[in-house]
Amino acid sequence: MLVQAVPVVEAGSEPLVYENQPLQVGGTRQIARVPQGYRLELLADGLDGPRLLTFADNGDLFIGSKSGKLYRVPPPYTAPEVLVTLDDYPHSVAFRRNEILIARTHGLYRAPYRPGQKSVAPETVQLLARLPGGGGHNSRSVGIGPDGRVYVSLGIQGNCSDQYLGDRYPFNERRGGILVLREDGGQPRWEAYGSGLRNPVGFAWHPKSRVMYASNNGPDHLGYDQPPEYFSRVTAGSFHGMPWFQFDGKQLQRDNCVSSKPPRPLAEVSAPVVTFPSRNAPMGVAFVPAGALGETLERDAIVALRGSWGTQPTGGFIGSAATRRPPKIVAVRFKDGEAVRVDDLVTGFQLADGDRWARPVGVAVGPDGALYFTSDSETNGLFRLRRK
Repeated sequence: MLVQAVPVVEAGSEPLVYENQPLQVGGTRQIARVPQGYRLELLADGLDGPRLLTFADNGDLFIGSKSGKLYRVPPPYTAPEVLVTLDDYPHSVAFRRNEILIARTHGLYRAPYRPGQKSVAPETVQLLARLPGGGGHNSRSVGIGPDGRVYVSLGIQGNCSDQYLGDRYPFNERRGGILVLREDGGQPRWEAYGSGLRNPVGFAWHPKSRVMYASNNGPDHLGYDQPPEYFSRVTAGSFHGMPWFQFDGKQLQRDNCVSSKPPRPLAEVSAPVVTFPSRNAPMGVAFVPAGALGETLERDAIVALRGSWGTQPTGGFIGSAATRRPPKIVAVRFKDGEAVRVDDLVTGFQLADGDRWARPVGVAVGPDGALYFTSDSETNGLFRLRRK
């Protein structure tokens, strides 16, 4: 019997097919564009400035916020509870050894925590390691790596702030990249892991290669179309150029907005592996583990694009709101362990006149295999994308 060979299409290379889905948000019917076979749900509204989110091992969901509230959301993820209220912007959390780690603007904090615990007393939250503080890009993101170490990301203050994760800079000027915490005796201390990233809000590790990837917000001073936003492979010691160098989509260029000598030469700058169009404001990053969201998206990276305020033609505030980049959820598609392209995943958050009904920030894949994401303006809520 003659058997016809069927070509095998590797995961990460299949195109997505979309459909429109109506959704009630704040009493208004909105239309989202989602992949066929998936359904978008608004699980909880009325959160106060929710930002990054993290699942604990027992399935509870935790959400940092701009308001100071840390939320605990137990399954089925429809009834958020305030775990603790803190000052200094508790943007994100991570868990290890029966403790919760809380990333705030001026430091990484910890408190005793057991799975299922419903509250944390503010007085039990203690400083683990001070972080460079100051204004502008004052969020701090924390994650536990596959090596068990603690990583924190932080941005530089402005477009061209002369700040860098290097010893010759004063402590509060050591900004713009990802730090790793050294805890091998004595006082915990930070070391630079990846530098030259203007504002890497989200980072995560590929589930197979265990390589870190980070989103990065580009500067606003080069207009509406430049530079593109980054999705970068970050390794120990990697340098990504900002604010001295910008990737224009084809090559790296010197940015003369900062006059100091670059800490490292152009030849040592790591270009992004893929880019998003400028003024997209990429935020949270999460990889899809095996068995989640269907085979098509396994080991792809999910990135929240919040959409910036920049308008055409100059990238400033004065243009039409309809020209702003629309917020969306995208998938960075991987093939053979390498990023190959960016596909839309969930769109429709911006209307034709530029009004927005959601702006995604944090993303995480839950123990149920669904994708969860927050919106911190327009709708201050928690959404879920699941397979039907």
